[in-house]
Amino acid sequence: MVDFGFIEEWKPEPGLLTCWAATPHTLAAVNAAPPHPVPPSHQQQEYLRIAARNAHSGLRGSRLCMIAFTLPGAPDHSVWETTFTRFLRRHDTFRSWFVPGPDGSFTRRAIDPEDIALAPAIQRSFRDSGAIRAHVEDAVPSVLEWDCFGFGLIEHEDSYTVYAVVDHLHTDGVGQALSCVDLIALFGDVASGGAAPPGPVDGHIAYCAREQAHNAALTPASPPIRRWLELLRRNGGRVPGYPADLGVGAGAQVQGHQRTEVLIDEAGALRFEEVCRAAGGRFTGGLFAAAALAEAAAGGGDWHFGLTPVNTRGTAGEAGSIGWYSNLVPVVFPIADDATFTSLVPLAQAAYDGGKELVDTSVHRAIELAGPEHGIRTPRGWTARMLSYVDVRRIPGVEMFDLIGGGLWGSRGTANELYTWLNRFPDVSKLSVVFPDTPQAHAAVERYLATMREIFTAVAADGEYALRAGALP
Repeated sequence: MVDFGFIEEWKPEPGLLTCWAATPHTLAAVNAAPPHPVPPSHQQQEYLRIAARNAHSGLRGSRLCMIAFTLPGAPDHSVWETTFTRFLRRHDTFRSWFVPGPDGSFTRRAIDPEDIALAPAIQRSFRDSGAIRAHVEDAVPSVLEWDCFGFGLIEHEDSYTVYAVVDHLHTDGVGQALSCVDLIALFGDVASGGAAPPGPVDGHIAYCAREQAHNAALTPASPPIRRWLELLRRNGGRVPGYPADLGVGAGAQVQGHQRTEVLIDEAGALRFEEVCRAAGGRFTGGLFAAAALAEAAAGGGDWHFGLTPVNTRGTAGEAGSIGWYSNLVPVVFPIADDATFTSLVPLAQAAYDGGKELVDTSVHRAIELAGPEHGIRTPRGWTARMLSYVDVRRIPGVEMFDLIGGGLWGSRGTANELYTWLNRFPDVSKLSVVFPDTPQAHAAVERYLATMREIFTAVAADGEYALRAGALP
């Protein structure tokens, strides 16, 4: 089974670690590179603002996305060095880094891909998995620097582990899985002397240009912008947050904490899915219905307003492209006083499907366009509650992950809100959460996880769930 979780859960076998870094020539080219006309995507720009705000806090506000897999035998370092270099040159998101301006915007700078070169930087033996994890995570520079990524090998007695760790600025969940497949394909081509070149890919810079052009043409009167502003205004002018107190003061930056636990086994997930379909939805509708009930028990109101990330790869060439191809869409539906799981499933499914109509329109752009008359009170650098669903069973090449012990992991970063991922594996479904490391948030998350387990278990066993009398505040 593919491993999926947080970097703290990665348990690499100890051994001789070799990692690569940019050559002096490459760093000189980075420093001399001119501005590029295409700005970052709206999602990237907000992410960079948070990172810049945290730059002197002592906390890493950005998140790292890592892949690792193990191959038999001894590694050919020169082949892997060429593979890592070709990977960076092939995906044009890695040409870019972003320089902050006085107005809070960021300007892209980009280098020629032929100027990208790597060389071995560190070679050291490790006897402890925790020390390897710490080294891999700490060695990646800030997201405000160009080389916010790292590659390396860990040699064992009769095998070796390959890892790649990339700041979220340049990748996403789909991109992590694609990176594993792409690195193996590139390695095969390099090792064979060019006998098996991978197919071409489109670039992330062109995607950013397309996204920016679409959003730049919108005005406050444009229907998708009006829809976003209506939702925000109904929510007190703010993006959605968790309804319980998480112990985070205004403007504070808090280290994130993480929890991962099994929510339900696959037999239970299949029964849960059957109930969802009988009620007029799918597994996704059931997930958001369950989340709405759990949040209602924590202090939510008479409607559910959530955000979920969706994949925005839109061309054939982007299907294999590495980059942050994602946008947040709303999932909004009412919650009646007598709501049950099956009564909410069709509403939640329709809300999830309908939210995708806003996939090309960034909520960041809607907030930018809001005037005083719209009553929007969400500042720059905002964070919002998020719920993501990944069916790991459907990841392209997932069978290969089993053969090579492959896995995908992420770091905690800072967290002012509750971020939730439900990952469905062939044998179990796991719930992973990142939340502020405060006593209030720990207590709130404990209640949230317990309620989610209770809902999924009850639906799988009995086909229904309703809030207990007196559960609502």
